[in-house]
Amino acid sequence: MVGYHLQLASRSLRRNPVLTALMVLAIGLGIGASITMLTVLHNLSGNPLPSRSDVLFHPQIDPRPVNLRGADPEPPDNLTYIDAVNLYRLKGPGRRVIMSSNWLPTRADVPDSPLAMQTTRPTTSDFFGMFAVPFLYGAGWSEQDDEKHAQVAVISRALNDTLFGGRNSVGKQLVIATKSFRIVGVIDDWNPQPRFYDVGGGVRRTGAFGKPDQLYIPFFTWLDVPQDYGYGDMSCWGNDDNAGDHEPRAGNCTWVGLWVQLDGRAQVDAYQRLLEGYSAGQHTAGRFEGPPNVRLRGLVDWLDYKHVVPAMARMQGWVAFGVFLICMINTVGLLVAKFLRKSGEIGVRRALGASRRQIFSQCLTEAGTIGIVGGLFGLPLAGLGLWMVRQQPVAFAPAAQLDLPMLAAALLLAVAAALAAGLWPAWRASRVTPAMQVKSL
Repeated sequence: MVGYHLQLASRSLRRNPVLTALMVLAIGLGIGASITMLTVLHNLSGNPLPSRSDVLFHPQIDPRPVNLRGADPEPPDNLTYIDAVNLYRLKGPGRRVIMSSNWLPTRADVPDSPLAMQTTRPTTSDFFGMFAVPFLYGAGWSEQDDEKHAQVAVISRALNDTLFGGRNSVGKQLVIATKSFRIVGVIDDWNPQPRFYDVGGGVRRTGAFGKPDQLYIPFFTWLDVPQDYGYGDMSCWGNDDNAGDHEPRAGNCTWVGLWVQLDGRAQVDAYQRLLEGYSAGQHTAGRFEGPPNVRLRGLVDWLDYKHVVPAMARMQGWVAFGVFLICMINTVGLLVAKFLRKSGEIGVRRALGASRRQIFSQCLTEAGTIGIVGGLFGLPLAGLGLWMVRQQPVAFAPAAQLDLPMLAAALLLAVAAALAAGLWPAWRASRVTPAMQVKSL
């Protein structure tokens, strides 16, 4: 029966090519517009590290005065240097990493090597293991390197291509801010989107969808190099709003990010208690004015809290949904016109014994066929739309890439929308009175 319905649908669609083309165009335009923005929203709001996101957590504590004017009741995103180092050195459950970001002048330690400012991630040794960073050559540094302020570095594949022509550069020297560093590893292409560990963008202000860092060096070593380039995403309070610019260890400036790995509910609860105990201890010691105000958010919850999806992308998504809705309304009207033009044919089939259910199924088969063709037509339109998004001067533009799941979603959406649009026209067609139609022939 399905094959017979498909055969009739094919004949019917070929019989009215102009009407068929209009319906395919309407569905194709709707699918192209909606899938373009759905793909952008899907990529922007996706899980950037699905294999690790359930064990990665971002702690927050509140060192600010209780009467600070205009202060958000939520704790600051980052920590002061004092609190970051204290929590980093506490023997709590799981691994932990502290970090910041800035630019540093870098060149290979060979004659005539070009000097360029490179986006830098000062961090600690667990960064690479916690975040599953892939390595092309070598590996990260050790915890002992952190404690000894070792002058070692990990570079990106792109920087390795620029400075060393893509060859294995492990063991070679870099000059970073006038100091000599030994390369211990080269990471492969790695830039999780959104950049969950740097949603503020640091000194670069690129936000959660910026380009990857090119240089990674030990956090405490980084503090020893000449600092004319800032200390990351810094926020200060009190009488000196710029205190951290000349003394990053100031107790009234937050700028250090902290992430911890917690394997299981027991470790999460233990670390929550550790944060509360630490904050209470600082309050007792007089550093914190208020009672403990702490948060421990998982990776996905952290991204939801920070609203990483840009408002412009959400607005464009609603516009695309409006275009899709208009196209589907037009498709309903075209299907009604098409099925009513077949009233005589439907009346004859009913008179020859076809049931209303069979007529209804036949009409829905035609609508579904139109949906498949319209979906296939909409895919190149979606590709064109995503290409146009990538030309926009916004940080999230590179994330506008159509993947296999969204291709499948486009076809399913096209068929589902066509079937939904065909329900009422098909119901009306199945209610055609055979006697009236046969009499008019």
